[in-house]
Formats: sequence, structure tokens, C-alpha cells
Amino acid sequence: MRKLIFSVLVICFGLTCLSGNTQSVTQQPAPTPAASPAASSAAPADTAMPGDVDSIDHILAATYDVISGPAGPRDWDRFRSLFYPGARLIPTHRDDKSGVVSARALTPDEYAARGQAFFSKEGFFENTVSNRVESWDNIAHVFSTYESRHAKGEKPFARGINSFQLFNDGKRWWVMTIYWEAEDAAHPVPEKYTK
Repeated sequence: MRKLIFSVLVICFGLTCLSGNTQSVTQQPAPTPAASPAASSAAPADTAMPGDVDSIDHILAATYDVISGPAGPRDWDRFRSLFYPGARLIPTHRDDKSGVVSARALTPDEYAARGQAFFSKEGFFENTVSNRVESWDNIAHVFSTYESRHAKGEKPFARGINSFQLFNDGKRWWVMTIYWEAEDAAHPVPEKYTK
């Protein structure tokens, strides 16, 4: 069961990625991203809720909130509204046998399509443990340490770091990239990122 959950999450985003018991999913060639309104429009359509995108803290909280919940649908329109056109979600995976690390880039639409298959069957709650923010002018980078659970109050089944790259266009914050890695026994999250 853990193997199945990992396979699904590592493809979809998990703003999560589990600690890796499969290799076939992430080592397949990445599909050619289909053109989507969110990825192909020249100018972004600002349909986000203002309270989701008015600060770095709020856009991080909205990202975690929109993918979290009991088994069932997620608000993918809200999810897409957080991302700038051309944004990517990039899970990494370490092969248990070879130790080779790979990454796969997904559009928000690809993540939503793959993620919903898992979220329809499983509860999933992800929260931030600690955020380390570096920002200047219109750009920000956040190392956001996360924990993932199937239900609130349960012991986390995964932990890792989501690396957020954010952009402010003068009106709001946008997610440009979320690039993440889950910890495993040989590669735990350093203590400095858990405080």
C-alpha cells in the first residue's frame, strides 16, 4: 500500500513526495505538457482570492490548504489561481537500489489531473513545519519543510522540503515553481530546516 501511495504522490505533487519505494513512475519519460489556459496564456488572469495572494505567508498557506482535506475533490480552480503561467511543480525521487535521483516537471493542470485520482480515494493533509524565507524586491525563495498525513492528528507518513520560488507582479504573489524532495533514513531533513 505504501508503494502505491508513493507512486501516485510522486507523480502528482504531493506538495509531497514520499521517501521512495518505486522507480518506474519517475523514470518514465516526462510527457509533453499539453497546452492549458494556465500554462499558455501570455498574460495571467488574476482570478485568485485576494487573501490567498497578498503576502508570502498567505500564498504558502493557500497552497497547502487547497491540496489538503479528506478523501474527495479539491478546488482546482483555486489551486491554478496561485500559479503564474508556465509555472512548474517538480517532484524528485531517489531510486532505492541505485541511489540515482531524478526529477519530473509538471504543469499545475498535470498535477491536478494526477492528484485528483489519489485525493478521491485517500485523505491527505499537508502542513508546513518551518519556513525559511529569502526575498528581495519582486522575488522570493522559501524552503518550506512539510509533513504529510492521511488524517489530522495522525503521525506523518512523509516529511521533506518544498522549495517555493515566488514572484510579485506589483499586485500579488504568484508561485513560479515548487520543487521538492522527501526525506528518507539516509537523507533526513537537517535540523536547521525544522525550527
